[in-house]
This record gives sequence, structure tokens and C-alpha cells, in this order.
Amino acid sequence: MNRKEIAEIRRRLSPDKNAVSRIRGCYVNERREIVSAFNLSPMALPQEEQEKYLALFKRALAGVPGRNLIDIQFRSDQVTDDPAHQLLMGLRNTALTVDEGVEQLCGRIIDNLLIEGSYLILMLHDAYDVPFRHADESRADVISEEVFNYILACVCPVKLTRPALSYFAEDNAFHPREQDWVVAPPELGFMFPTFDDRATNIYGALYFTRDAADVHGEFIDAVFHADAPMPAEAQREVFQGVLEDALEEELSFDVAQTVHEQLRDMLETHEREKDPEPLEVSRREVSAMLQSAGVPEEKLAAFEERFDEEFGLGMSLSARNIAQPKKFEVRTPDVVVQVNPERSDLIETRIIDGFKYILIRAEEGVEVNGVSINIRSAETSEDAPF
Repeated sequence: MNRKEIAEIRRRLSPDKNAVSRIRGCYVNERREIVSAFNLSPMALPQEEQEKYLALFKRALAGVPGRNLIDIQFRSDQVTDDPAHQLLMGLRNTALTVDEGVEQLCGRIIDNLLIEGSYLILMLHDAYDVPFRHADESRADVISEEVFNYILACVCPVKLTRPALSYFAEDNAFHPREQDWVVAPPELGFMFPTFDDRATNIYGALYFTRDAADVHGEFIDAVFHADAPMPAEAQREVFQGVLEDALEEELSFDVAQTVHEQLRDMLETHEREKDPEPLEVSRREVSAMLQSAGVPEEKLAAFEERFDEEFGLGMSLSARNIAQPKKFEVRTPDVVVQVNPERSDLIETRIIDGFKYILIRAEEGVEVNGVSINIRSAETSEDAPF
């Protein structure tokens, strides 16, 4: 799913726009025991309570596609006869009304999820009468033939608040408030099926993880019977390792700078054009960047081989997962230099009298510990106070 499709579903999660027929869930304590289970009709809830539930579900559709929001793909044989897919289809087709299916999904989550403390498992069913839209995204007054039936689930930690002073309106005064258990934003969640090209796709699920460095592979395996994707942070680390291993001595400052600048330019162009699809970068595109930086052919071949070994043949990577467009940092064991990414040209490396140096061109506005200083010429450096 792309950003526009995700946003379209998120906008539904408000009291006046949704057609949520059922909210199911259970509260699980730190010993993995179900303390309570509930089956709610949203229309019977007070508006404030309904809004609280919907806000939690909405958070399970928030994040960056390819980073916090990950597409899970089912194989054809899974759609035909895999128990995990059949369970999800059953929950969706019965609109969460069958207790056995809900209990089975909760059981799979509880038995496999590695998370500390108590948590709340929430599920909803919604039926979206998808409006027809013209190519310019304007809505048309045409009766829709597409109804998108889906379930949305999330796992929310339940945390104990700290005792504190709190304002009580009834007597216009502050009094001690005791500790209480409150529901935190979702740690993870998913939507099934996906809303691809604004239509139902039972071959996919959209998975949410709050922490891009931890995708909770055990949850993905238990609920989808699928391999967990490589976390975004791990993708960047592996990509950097591929560059270091393949290029070796050819990985100079200029090469690293060229790759960063070209990835940053691609991301900025992608953002200006407001393309809803996540920007992906192929092995061939990165190889072209390295070639433009002067990397020799044998090292390019080594890079392409290592890339395929780590990520798979024909695989592309999310540009946001391997690049930090708003950050340019040079680090040694003793020094860290952070530079405006648009002015990385101010830095260069040199070897002077056999010693390696990082040089930063500085004109005005140089400060040391907040104190403005002057940089003196080499001829007067002996007179400098430090």
C-alpha cells in the first residue's frame, strides 16, 4: 500500500466516517494470562470512549511505508490452504462475530509475542464503501461497486502511571492521584487484507511496528506464516557493510559523499513530485552511483555480488532505510563532525606529512564552546594564545 491508500483508510477512523461493526479484544497480564475479554459494538459506546479506541487503531496505520509500515505478501499456495491465511480470511468474512476465530488469533499472539509486561490486543472490523474517484483524485457522484471489508488489529502495552499531583475540577484544587493502569500507543499491529489500487488484495497484509529496528519476527511468523523482513536499521547497517567489504580501499570520502548526495537528491525529487509509492533503489542504481564516483570495474562487480548475497537477486531497498538525507556525519574514535547535508562540499580529506586529516573549510561564524573565535593565518599562529 502507498501513502495515499493508507491515508484514505486512516481518515475513516473517526466516529463520523467509519462503519466499524465490531471491536474485539483481550487484556493480557505479564504472565501471559487473559485477564478479561470483550466484544463491543462501537455504536453503543459513548463518543469519547469510541474516539479513544479509534485513536489507538489509527496509530497502527501511522509511520513511513517501508520502514514502520511493511507489506507482507502471501504466496498463492498460502491463499489456497495455509491455516494462517484461512484464519485471517475467516475473521474478516465473519466480521469478528465468531468467538472461536478471535480466540485462536489471540492465542497465537499470546503464545508467540515476545513483549514484556501487560498488553491489550485490539481488533476491529470495518466495511468501506469505496467512492469512485477520477484520475485527478476528485470524487465522482457514482455508486461504488467496491466494498472493502477488512480487519485491523494492534497490540498496545498497558503501563502503570506514576503517582502525582493532579487537578480536580470538582473542588478546583490539586490532590494526589494514585497509580493507575493506562493503555499506551500500539507497539505493533496489522491490517488484512490490503487496500491496493483502492481495491481488496487478499494476497497482502500491512504490518505496523513502532520500532523500525525491531519488527517482532516471532509475531509475523505466528500470524502470517511469513518470513520477517529485514528491519530498516538492519538494512542500513548491512548496506554499509556491503560497501565496506566490496570496495575496501576504494571506499574513500569522495565515494561515500557521492552516494549520500545522489540518494538525498533522489529522495528530495521524490518528495517534490509527491509520489505516494515508497522510493526504492536497485543494485544497478547504486552501482551507477559508485561508477560516477570513479570506483573501478572490479570493485563494482564485487559490490554487485555482495549486494545479491545479502539482499537477494533482483531485490531493491527503500531509499529511506539506507540513507539519512538530513544528516551528514564524519566520525573518528575521538571526534564527531556533523555538517549540513547540503554543504558536505566544505569537507575534504588529505594526507599531510604522512598524517591523515579531515579538513573543514571555515569562513565566518566559527565558535568554540559558544565563543566566537578568529582563525589566524599560518604566519601568525605562533602568537596565538592557544
